[in-house]
Amino acid sequence: MEPVPLPVVGAPAPERADAARNRRRILEAAERLFDERGVGNVTMAEVAAAAGVGKATIFRRFGDKATLLDELLGERERELQQALLSGPPPLGPGAPPRERLLAFFHALSAYCERHRHVLLASETARPGARYATGSYVAWQQHVAILLAQLRPDADAPLLADLLLAPFAAELLAHLRDGRGIPVDRLDAALAALAGGVADGGPDAASPPAAGPASG
Repeated sequence: MEPVPLPVVGAPAPERADAARNRRRILEAAERLFDERGVGNVTMAEVAAAAGVGKATIFRRFGDKATLLDELLGERERELQQALLSGPPPLGPGAPPRERLLAFFHALSAYCERHRHVLLASETARPGARYATGSYVAWQQHVAILLAQLRPDADAPLLADLLLAPFAAELLAHLRDGRGIPVDRLDAALAALAGGVADGGPDAASPPAAGPASG
């Protein structure tokens, strides 16, 4: 059975052509500067200058840097969501659930690597920020649907949360920047984790049996 399609989270409202063009230029400039210098070292005025728009335009459109961060990530997250909904298999519909699960983990790993500095700033901005986003809910539901097909015996929603835990930006920053783990090694480990859960036996997700009562 094919997973139920999930709606694309946070799609922007229609805009005038000039407003949409300015928004795109601002987001592209912000992404470039954040990648080059780090989120904390870039001002809104610098983003406006790099985008070729006035400071009033960027503040009117986004308000502050936190909102700009959210919109930048939202734009990139929607691209991945769209690939899940209507892209070619195995990431998109049409492939067996195990292939889709591994393809999603590979795509999410690439996404987190590409945007890890922005994700770190966003996820640490306030307690629980990572789990309050619509995109996290969408990823969790997608993984849970695939796991339910692969492992009808298992607690698919909980396993989905646990499988997504290694994608937390703080952990990825520690592994990549603190320990110097190469991205291909990390990607392979994440795929092994997902594949191991997908292939687990009927008792793999069950609690251990209670030992004999002491007399």
